[in-house]
Amino acid sequence: MEIPFLLAAALLAGFIDAVAGGGGLIQVPALLTAFPAESPATVFGTNKGSSIFGTANAAWRYARRIAMPWDVALPAAAAAFVFSFVGAALVSLAPKELIRPLVLVLLVGVFLYTLLKPGFGAVSRAPTFAGGRLPALLAGCLLGFYDGFFGPGAGSFMIFAFVRFFGLDFLRASGAAKVVNLSTNLAAMTWFLPSGHVLVQLALGMAVFNIVGALIGARLALRHGSSFVRGVFLVVTAVLIAKFGYDTLL
Repeated sequence: MEIPFLLAAALLAGFIDAVAGGGGLIQVPALLTAFPAESPATVFGTNKGSSIFGTANAAWRYARRIAMPWDVALPAAAAAFVFSFVGAALVSLAPKELIRPLVLVLLVGVFLYTLLKPGFGAVSRAPTFAGGRLPALLAGCLLGFYDGFFGPGAGSFMIFAFVRFFGLDFLRASGAAKVVNLSTNLAAMTWFLPSGHVLVQLALGMAVFNIVGALIGARLALRHGSSFVRGVFLVVTAVLIAKFGYDTLL
């Protein structure tokens, strides 16, 4: 029963991740449930090995259908690739229990800000920072480090940052986030795969379903636009808050 369960989880994770980020919230717990004896590194490596294909497919589809903000997405992706390595290297130096309360507060802030501003991310606007490349590099450093060091909710933080600070609407922000997330996944795989922390056959099987989910999610996002992405973003952020609240307070 483990394999059908994991394939279904990969399908749903690909859908969620393509629209608003947060696919790891589904896929990682599913892998932990199916393989409780595996090391965390192997679970995370298999998750990355599966989700990277769905992320790449979603990024490609966004790039074909919308005017991608490459001037922001590419510098952020380059910086995120490097700093996801840095975050992974430092992961053992600080207990993650200290990080959870901070992430919970940030998620609540992101959720309330988005919920209380109905027009937030509905259309593109002037960016907060002029000259997008340097701020994009800084955003990539911070988001890449977080994704390498801790990870959960990284896609949602990416979308929020692109909307709030770079003036993108939710649809274009989701597309840019896929490019950055693809970069951080590639960085992670350059460590997980050579070190043997990927269940390759399982990851490839899950990747097929992750791609299908990503295809459906990207198609719906492109068809229904920023309002659809915003709605899914709020739902995913609320679920992340509930999970982090449970893990932190109980």
